[in-house]
Amino acid sequence: MSEAAAAEARLLARLEALGIAVTMHRHAPVFTVEEARALRGDLPGGHAKNLFLKDKKDRLFLAVVEEGTPVDLKRLEKALGAARLSFGRAELLAEVLGVTPGAVTPFAAMNAAPGSITVVLDAALMALDPVNFHPLRNDATLAVSPQGLLAFLRGSGHAPVLFDFRQMAALPI
Repeated sequence: MSEAAAAEARLLARLEALGIAVTMHRHAPVFTVEEARALRGDLPGGHAKNLFLKDKKDRLFLAVVEEGTPVDLKRLEKALGAARLSFGRAELLAEVLGVTPGAVTPFAAMNAAPGSITVVLDAALMALDPVNFHPLRNDATLAVSPQGLLAFLRGSGHAPVLFDFRQMAALPI
C-alpha cells in the first residue's frame, strides 16, 4: 500500500469511528483550483481553496475558503490578530499536516498536534452542503456535510474558527 493510500485509509477509519458519512469521488490528480474546476464537472456542493499560513510568531493557520472568494492576507492577519501572515513552506506543511502542496485539506488537521494550528472556515463555504475536500491526496475528493467537517475537526483536537471572508470578521459556530 502506498503512503498516500495508507493516509487515506487512516482518514476514512477516523471518519467512520466518528460516525461521519462521506462520499468518495476518484479523479486524476489536480494541483490547482482551476484544474479541479475543469475536472469535477457538476460535482455538487461547496469547493474550497486551502491556504496553509504562518505568521512571524510561528503561529500556524489553515484557511479553508470557498474557491471563488478572494483572500486579502493583510486584512485577514489583522482580523485574526496574527503577525504578518505568509504562506507556509512545503517542508513545514509536510511536517505539520503530513500533506504536500496540491493535497492541502482540512482533513489533514488529524495529523497536527491538537491546538497546534488554527483552522479558519469560510462561513460562505460552510453554508453549502456538501463541502468537498481532498482525502489527504489530490486524486480524489471526499464530500462531507458541514456538520460532519466540524465534528471531524473537533474530534481531531482543533476548535475551528468560523469566519466571514467578505466582511473579515469571526462568527460564532
